[in-house]
Amino acid sequence: MEKKLIGVDLGGTTAKIAVLTKDGEIEEKWSIRTNTEDKGSHIVREIGDSVNQKLTELQMDNSEFYGIGVGTPGTVNYETGTVKGAYNLNWVEEQNVSEELERLTGLSIQLDNDANVAALGERWKGAGEGGANVVFVTLGTGVGGGIFAEGKILHGVRGAAGEIGHVTVVPENGYPCTCGKTGCLETVASATGIVRVAKDLAKTYKGDSKLVRLIQKDSKISSKLIFDYEKDGDPFAKVVVDRISFYLALALSHIGNMLNPEKIIIGGGVSAAGDALLQPVKTYFETMVFPTVLESTKLSIATRGNDAGVIGAAWLALPKDEETSL
Repeated sequence: MEKKLIGVDLGGTTAKIAVLTKDGEIEEKWSIRTNTEDKGSHIVREIGDSVNQKLTELQMDNSEFYGIGVGTPGTVNYETGTVKGAYNLNWVEEQNVSEELERLTGLSIQLDNDANVAALGERWKGAGEGGANVVFVTLGTGVGGGIFAEGKILHGVRGAAGEIGHVTVVPENGYPCTCGKTGCLETVASATGIVRVAKDLAKTYKGDSKLVRLIQKDSKISSKLIFDYEKDGDPFAKVVVDRISFYLALALSHIGNMLNPEKIIIGGGVSAAGDALLQPVKTYFETMVFPTVLESTKLSIATRGNDAGVIGAAWLALPKDEETSL
């Protein structure tokens, strides 16, 4: 009997949980509400209870599993299995996640940052195609990332490796960022950042544009709407997409020139724009990178969507001598 894996992708709204084969194929998946009440003190217990209940339903016991991998927001201490500063979980103080979840389930626990596990999922079973050098950039409400280099996820000395959203792309007169800096990639290439750029550019745009008229009427717009208008040929939408593509390509070119990965994968909600985003980013990227990087580092859109997190989390629990898709 081949042992299986459990992956947990913990978010501020829901915790997604899945049972996977050791080859990374999802067999069962479900989700529970993330209960952030009482300083998030119920979260780990409710995940443990949900896992135990599901295994009972499936008539499976712990001997059939390698363990549980968990992706979580916040700063992860990889030696102690603790998490701190996950504010969307209401975890201000340090949480003993690994110890508590192991006590509840009886299974070994492996823990990592949520952006890192999404990177692992795309790298293992998605657009990364099992490559040893893959970078994942997620464009959503914020901008995050994970770096898989020489066959290992990079954490850095304090767990801050992969903070791609805080690469400076507007060195002068940039927007303020939640991190305290100005001009970060997150301020112009996140879903909210793209809307901010559009609203600012609309103030001085002189041509005819349906999108500009919507903005002038103070109508609600979204990054998706901007890309939809761009696909329909709206000239102002094309200006906006060109601007944010330049900023994103600039940040990705730094990553390419520094790390020379096989793939840089763009994921998150904004990546649903597909080629409307990928092609202009590629065009700029190709003018910004070292010739060897141009020949060897490819940009692509993520393929695993919301499943990337549970797949990457499950990979954490896989004994490294059992890896089958490298």
